[in-house]
Amino acid sequence: MKRIGVMTSGGDSSGMNAALRAVVRTALDHEVEVFGFLRGYSGVINKKYEVMDSKSVSGVIQRGGTILRSARCEEFKTDEGQERAVGNLRELGIDGVVVIGGDGSLRGANALSKKGIPVIGIPASIDNDIFGTDMSIGADSALNVIVDAVDMLKDTASSHDRAFIIEVMGRNCGYLAAMAAIACGAEVAIIPEITFDLDKIAERLYARYKEGRTNSIVLVAEGAASAYKIDEQLKGRIGYETRITVLGHLQRGGSPTVFDRILASRLGRNAVESLLQGESGKMVGQVRNRIVLTDLEEVLGTCKMVDLEMIELTDILGR
Repeated sequence: MKRIGVMTSGGDSSGMNAALRAVVRTALDHEVEVFGFLRGYSGVINKKYEVMDSKSVSGVIQRGGTILRSARCEEFKTDEGQERAVGNLRELGIDGVVVIGGDGSLRGANALSKKGIPVIGIPASIDNDIFGTDMSIGADSALNVIVDAVDMLKDTASSHDRAFIIEVMGRNCGYLAAMAAIACGAEVAIIPEITFDLDKIAERLYARYKEGRTNSIVLVAEGAASAYKIDEQLKGRIGYETRITVLGHLQRGGSPTVFDRILASRLGRNAVESLLQGESGKMVGQVRNRIVLTDLEEVLGTCKMVDLEMIELTDILGR
């Protein structure tokens, strides 16, 4: 290979820049030219790109977001859009592509692979919902943002005898809510993987109130319920006032943690080297601290859930 393309696609996550940096510098080390496509698949379809050198990724490892920017591209979901993208890649002499992103981005990578473009995916999703890797880029950084926010909210909850219902991201996977609950000492975590009973939750919180424990934290994954609906059901039933905080896109931002910087760097390097070794239609991931390749078909066809042991620990420690 003499020229590869790289893009960041879908929702941004802290650590994408670190992965991009590793892709660019590893490729240059192998004397491979790098085209960085702007705004994900939209950049491929519209031939918006920049030729990247080592200086292009200087000073980015500590930055959140993505310097290539990101976007969701409805046109690429169509066969016509995909054919246009493939034609542009071939016209530009792109020998292979590295796609950094979550589920939707990896589906796009799989589509390119099926049309004959060598592709390797890198998992980047704060939800940590991607099969084939223990951790996806950005999940640890988002979790640290949540923990910082909950710690501060707990201060005011204890000062005013209140329960804070905090909604975090997690469309299909409750990783962030469950792990934050353990790390912050939250009383309840409501996640998509487990059916919840609001009557039992209200009883538990009221029992804590009767014991003199007059503040609580309830973490809600957005895919399980809305914080506002939970508040409606708990208000007036648990002995103390409730307040709602929706952290929203705050969780996506900020400087990546050390863990995410190292994970992204390892995955970025291995993605390029996998392409150069003739691999395609696969995703690089980290499993038990080892870098592994998993077929994109398997990645996309398997649902990743929070570990049962972590769910049990969340419940036990919240009592």
